[in-house]
Amino acid sequence: MLYAMKLKNFDQLVGSDLRKQGLLILEAGLAAIDTETVIRNTVKLEPGVLIAGDTRHELSDSARVFFVGVGKCAVEGGRAIEGILGERLADGIVLDIKKETSFAKLRYYEATHPMPSEANMRGTDAIVSLLRNAGKEDIVLFLISGGGSTMLCMPEERNYEDEVAILAALVAAGANIKEVNTVRKHLSKARAGHLAEFAYPARSVALIFSDVPGDDIQFIASGPTVRDETTVADADAVLTRYHVAETCNLPNIRLIETPKSDIYFEKTTNMIAVSNLTALRAMEEKAKELGFRPQTVDAHIEGEAKEVAKTIIEKLHKQRSKAVLLYGGETTVTGAGEGKGGRNQELALAALGGVIEGELLISVASDGHDNGEYMGAICDTITLAHASQAGIAPQEFLKAHNSTPFFERTGDALVSGPTGSNVSDLMLAMKK
Repeated sequence: MLYAMKLKNFDQLVGSDLRKQGLLILEAGLAAIDTETVIRNTVKLEPGVLIAGDTRHELSDSARVFFVGVGKCAVEGGRAIEGILGERLADGIVLDIKKETSFAKLRYYEATHPMPSEANMRGTDAIVSLLRNAGKEDIVLFLISGGGSTMLCMPEERNYEDEVAILAALVAAGANIKEVNTVRKHLSKARAGHLAEFAYPARSVALIFSDVPGDDIQFIASGPTVRDETTVADADAVLTRYHVAETCNLPNIRLIETPKSDIYFEKTTNMIAVSNLTALRAMEEKAKELGFRPQTVDAHIEGEAKEVAKTIIEKLHKQRSKAVLLYGGETTVTGAGEGKGGRNQELALAALGGVIEGELLISVASDGHDNGEYMGAICDTITLAHASQAGIAPQEFLKAHNSTPFFERTGDALVSGPTGSNVSDLMLAMKK
């Protein structure tokens, strides 16, 4: 299967050799995490055996194979699985955000993200019903990917609106992804090991597409097939830290304890199928091929986007010619108010305050959506020239957290649409 370039406006963005090289390095990373390619390289079906990565799972003649795909990689993964398993696929459900999607055998439920909805509850109910139908000889093949936390919505009192308010308050207060997911785990009966519990006594094999810095599988999509080490007390501590009950006027937030019994996890295999390191290694190889000296500085970067931008640019200034600095992770933007933009665009906008001739920075959301229609942005002196021509000042837009309007006017936003991949954010900084 040929890989199609993800960037839709590649040609429009190329305004220099350095830009072209940077975009080619980015494309190499995106190709390496292409979901259908990863699944086809990971899952194999042989007579009487299902192979997933380095594991082999015996299939009796009567054993059924089910598929459950959840998150922003689920549609692409489901398509690949249908092709691999063919008639051996008994049934399956895909829960994703993409519209107008159909499969030969799998059932599709369209979900919402970044906040839960009635649609998410319907899809989750269907998944739970399927899992409860699985027997001890059967195998449930899961694909778990970013966005799954929101999509697996099964609140105690069937009231997703409270979760919407709670999560919005956490994000606005600057909670990081692990803190948000700690709370999420205890707001739904379908996260944090609950899917493994529902699937028991069937065997579960989970292919995990990591979008969490550090690849802690308990926190990727809130770990629906993983024994959870957090407790209701941990979730309550996060809520207290950020004064969520007061902010939301919800004095009695109902938290759900996660399954702790080992029995639900003894027949469960969890494996990381892809992470941002997969992309970063491919970007390193492409950079070398183009004659650069790449270095993955930090695959788990966190912090305020504008401060991270300053750190990256200051490090770039100290590099010799042909240096490429690579980063993965997830920054935050606090106090955005009415501003329009995403953390990657904000990072690129902040970097404009320090970038000099012969330097370049690109920051993108690997799923193609940096809190909106753009993937991210490119930052260099060409961007500064575009801003000057448009009569706009980067610092004014940065103060208002208006990165999207800024890059729309300069023409330096990256457009990909949904990539079908999600391994958190990717950043590269390079020197001519």
